[in-house]
Amino acid sequence: MGPGPAAALVLAMVMGEMAAVEPGAGAKECGQSEFRCGDGSCITSAWVCDGSTECKDGSDETPETCRSLSCSPSEFSCGGRQNRCVPASWRCDGHRNCENGADELDCPPRACAGDQLRCGNGACVSRAFACDGERDCEDGADEAGCPPPATCGPHTFRCNDSACVPQLWACDGDPDCPDGSDEWPRHCGPSRPPQPCPPLQFACGSGECIHRRWRCDGSPDCRDRSDEEGCAAAATCLPDQFQCRDGRCVLGVRQCDGEADCADGSDEEGCHNVTACDGPHEFKCRSGECIPMERVCNWHRDCRDWSDEPIKECGANECLDGGGGCSHICQDLRLGYQCLCLEGFRLGSDGKSCEDIDECQDPSSCSQRCHNLPGSYKCECGEGYRLDPRTRACRALGPPAALLFTNRHEIRRLALDGGEYRRLLGPLKHAGALDADVAAGTVYWADLSQRKIYRSALAGAADGSRHVAVIGTGLGAPDGVAVDWVHHNIYWTDSRLGTVSVADGGGARRRTLVREPGAKPRAIAVDPLHGYMYWTDWGASAKIAKGGLNGADQFPLVTEGIEWPNGITLDLPSQRLYWVDSRLHALSSVDVDGGHRRTLLADPQVLSHPFAITVFEDTVFWSDVLSEAIFSANRRTGADLRRVAQDLFSPEDIVLLHPLRQPPGENWCSEDNGGCGFLCLPAPQLGPRAPRYTCACPDGQRLAPDGRACLPDPSAPAPMDAAPSTPTAPPQPPTPGRDPHSHGVPSSPTTAASSTGTAGSTNTSSNATTGGTGDAMGHVGSRTGPTALAVVLPLVLLILAAFGARGLWRSWRRRSTNSINFDNPVYQKTTEDEEPLGRGQGGFSYPTRQAVSLDDDVA
Repeated sequence: MGPGPAAALVLAMVMGEMAAVEPGAGAKECGQSEFRCGDGSCITSAWVCDGSTECKDGSDETPETCRSLSCSPSEFSCGGRQNRCVPASWRCDGHRNCENGADELDCPPRACAGDQLRCGNGACVSRAFACDGERDCEDGADEAGCPPPATCGPHTFRCNDSACVPQLWACDGDPDCPDGSDEWPRHCGPSRPPQPCPPLQFACGSGECIHRRWRCDGSPDCRDRSDEEGCAAAATCLPDQFQCRDGRCVLGVRQCDGEADCADGSDEEGCHNVTACDGPHEFKCRSGECIPMERVCNWHRDCRDWSDEPIKECGANECLDGGGGCSHICQDLRLGYQCLCLEGFRLGSDGKSCEDIDECQDPSSCSQRCHNLPGSYKCECGEGYRLDPRTRACRALGPPAALLFTNRHEIRRLALDGGEYRRLLGPLKHAGALDADVAAGTVYWADLSQRKIYRSALAGAADGSRHVAVIGTGLGAPDGVAVDWVHHNIYWTDSRLGTVSVADGGGARRRTLVREPGAKPRAIAVDPLHGYMYWTDWGASAKIAKGGLNGADQFPLVTEGIEWPNGITLDLPSQRLYWVDSRLHALSSVDVDGGHRRTLLADPQVLSHPFAITVFEDTVFWSDVLSEAIFSANRRTGADLRRVAQDLFSPEDIVLLHPLRQPPGENWCSEDNGGCGFLCLPAPQLGPRAPRYTCACPDGQRLAPDGRACLPDPSAPAPMDAAPSTPTAPPQPPTPGRDPHSHGVPSSPTTAASSTGTAGSTNTSSNATTGGTGDAMGHVGSRTGPTALAVVLPLVLLILAAFGARGLWRSWRRRSTNSINFDNPVYQKTTEDEEPLGRGQGGFSYPTRQAVSLDDDVA
């Protein structure tokens, strides 16, 4: 029996209970920014004619209501039945925002600048990209009708594929030609032996080092795929085993056990409870079998235990008795009844009452802000954004957004509206990490070949004389760069040194914030509005970590289901992190507190070797070095997958330029450097009483009791520079005349002579004392004891004084030394690392954090 008059009556009663106001409340006055619904209730005016019904009677979305609205001068009227208003800047921008498409009708063709050419789809690309052998237009219009390649200039090297690179780049150990011919032995002579990889790592033919366990695992991880060459044929799993998608074998009993045993989770795909009956269409007997529902109460035994033919229940309608106790809808069945809930509600644990579904717990429900309502929810956008009436996504107001990305020897700029695609600066040696300060109009990048971090103004960046080396020493492999646009500091990771460091915008003051043995920090993202930084680490313990921008409150945020995390980015409006894993070929997201983790994409075709990632509005962008392309997809669903740029040389880092990506904040360090003697760093905002900033000292120094000035720290090790690029002998014990903390530079003659003299005096005194003491003990009787004591005691005091003087001298030398080089340095946790930076400053200390263990829920 279906729902009859009783169910309809219950439905009407429920809808009456859900009404926001009573009928008698119609006289309630609504505010100036509110709209009065037909039933007298009030809603905010921003919700009127926005595509979703908020009034119980639907009066906020009726054609009559929408036609009465008038758009402001800065808006465009979509017209039609709904007459919605969209920002005038969205008119003819290539995106259909009106439901009827009126904002993209009768648009004139896009006008490209004089130094650009038009692609077949209307996009504009730089004329410098024409006939360069790379297809920059989707239809290849920039490579059509090109003449034969020209001869390289006198100061360039001609690659085997006819490309030209600067002559200085040939035979420098770093392949720059697309085919690597600038490093071939016939041009450069016998190749130098490559630097060996650390133990337990595999050396790729393309130069990288990867985990040895990734060798011959069925998934290429080297750029040249050499880790999968010469491998034996994939083994066939035993009959009692399950074969994962990547070829691995797990015990068959572990399939569909609720825990992913395969790295790709394929052993838990397509699982369901085979003992459950098919919902309302089948009836489960008490004896365990399932029968069609139409065989219940048909006066024939179909269940072995006769449970399908109970005498009292067959023919009874329990919904007639108080609605069966259901809070919403009671549906009578052939045997018994079931309670149903209205849309937006779910059945409670008692099987009768209905409770509201909090749709806001699902990160994909809204772009930015979500408000849960009884039986529904409402999406809103933050300041500077507007809700798209067609897609229900938050779109940014203001100038068009643009992508900046490194392409090994250059940095390119690509406007998302197709209006611009050009080289921003180049040629460069090996541009890797990248970030920008939008308000200041500056760009920062790391050159992996020169081991330096540079800065340049965005305007006129092509002029190499305006490139400034901000960090020029002490770098090993600067893989990630992030700019604090509020306090104007720069942060970077170094996978060779296993460190995360910070410096002021000019690079004059710097400090190491994170140093962890076995770590390989890669990419970094900062949130100066809340005082946090986030970075990926693919080292001995792969993870995503979180810490304060002053180095305090560090803890791992994601530690499970992660193997080779590469790029990471933060979406400030939604406070969600997005990262790519090159080993799992996956794109995932998680809240900044470690909750609601989701896998948006897991596809080796478009995530072959993802390197960097950025996000804007409802779109996530990432670069892939194996596919040599930049992709995009919907950041909430993983849908709308497309190529943004293709046929690139080696796309690595990628950032998005738009003012809303870097909203303004208060710089508490702007006045007199916050009173700090060295660095003023923002502190993580753990609560209303947390400090806004703390002072920090350079490596090898500690804060004074006032928490502002810096003092020498005798217990701190000397600062460490980058490891040398060529193998060197391990550190040797100090020899006379050479200070062990001076980079192998001999001490001054005065110091060496003093040191040698001190050592010589000490040794002579020691030997004389030992010999004298033994002689006295062997030949002098007990009556000579006072005499021996009178001789020995001054010698002992002299020895102690000599050792003390030498210790003070060594301590002074250690404090006056800048750095020391080690081969494959092993960093130990120092006393300074164990004490939070905030300690000693007004009694504030940061609480300890525990690692969050997460389950990976595939979206």
